[in-house]
Amino acid sequence: MPVSGEPDALDPEDSKIVMLARAARARVGAAEGAAVRDTDGRTYAAATVALPSLRLSALQAAVAAAVSSGAPGLEAAAVVTAAGSIDSASLACLRDLAPAAPVLRADPGGAVLDTVTSS
Repeated sequence: MPVSGEPDALDPEDSKIVMLARAARARVGAAEGAAVRDTDGRTYAAATVALPSLRLSALQAAVAAAVSSGAPGLEAAAVVTAAGSIDSASLACLRDLAPAAPVLRADPGGAVLDTVTSS
């Protein structure tokens, strides 16, 4: 079960993934935007995919982008959403590469509301 808590002041790398997630969401007017940072420091951003034949949350799409680019592992993620929580299926896909990665949940304005772990 994810653990929620008050976020501390964000470091610049975490601020960057929140900004990238926010931009991905805004670019296509999606329900959610997400960004992940891999263990090499590279970032991947994506928005919700809602096609008749394919549905992915923004976090699932960002993880898929990282995996398809050869990311060795993930160290953090951010999700920008109006929802009150991050769905368990999205957190499950992150667990495959990062069992205890922090996931920042931010509102559409980019304000970080809480941090959950993928475990």
